Amino acid sequence: QVQLVESGGGLVQAGGSLRLSCAASGRTFSSYAMGWFRQDPGKEREFVASISRSGGITLYADSVKGRFTISRDNAKNTVYLLMNSLKPEDKAVYYCAADIKYSGSYYPHHYDYWGQGTQVTVSS
Repeated sequence: QVQLVESGGGLVQAGGSLRLSCAASGRTFSSYAMGWFRQDPGKEREFVASISRSGGITLYADSVKGRFTISRDNAKNTVYLLMNSLKPEDKAVYYCAADIKYSGSYYPHHYDYWGQGTQVTVSS
């Protein structure tokens, strides 16, 4: 079992940056691909980015390509999401998730463990 805790959310002006962190418990962090998703009230949960177990393969939603960067530090059991050039439409609760079976996926149902989320608000 994996427990995930997100942090780093907050309020930022459009054009600004935030770095989200997701700390994982356990000894097998490197066995999981990791993903970031986001959800605003009334909307479907949306894929943001994923990273493979070794960090060599990353995937991004078209809406964040060139602005967001996912990374991981397996020694620290932590995955990060650096968000640059933030836009008001990036406002959402951001969730990290761990994927046992796959190497990173766009699909929420492929993930086995989820964090509680951290709020990101972007003011215009």
